[in-house]
Amino acid sequence: MIVVADASPLIALSRIGKLELLRLLFGRLLVPQAVWQEVALADSHRAGVQELLHANWVEQRQVVDVALVRLLRRDLGAGESEAIVLAREVKADVLLIDERLGRSAAARLGLPMTGLVGILIEARRQGLLPDATSVIHQLRHEAGFWISDRLAALVEAKEV
Repeated sequence: MIVVADASPLIALSRIGKLELLRLLFGRLLVPQAVWQEVALADSHRAGVQELLHANWVEQRQVVDVALVRLLRRDLGAGESEAIVLAREVKADVLLIDERLGRSAAARLGLPMTGLVGILIEARRQGLLPDATSVIHQLRHEAGFWISDRLAALVEAKEV
């Protein structure tokens, strides 16, 4: 499975010590240079960053289509733009992205995607997340990640 990650799922999960969920679900992640800069190098002392820096299952990749990156940068950040372009270039099975505008651009390009909530639902389904309520609490209060009550209920559901 080819999986490309934008910054938000990496940041949120690394801040609460749950980055390993991504390895267990997907095996290997591809991360474009702009996302790597945003997540790993911008603040190497932030919680969870050292774990990411040493994750040998996360592979940095350079995008080729810089013209498309420039076009997307009109509306999106560098990380989202490069993640979308990389996902397109490698024909990713899934793009991990949360930002609304980024998801909209990825959808226009026909890219399959999921966000942090989808990741948590799949982890729960596979039995990798036995205590979803505490993870939701950590994401909201420790990582500063906004999750609506409706989506939190989907993750916390006993049967997913």
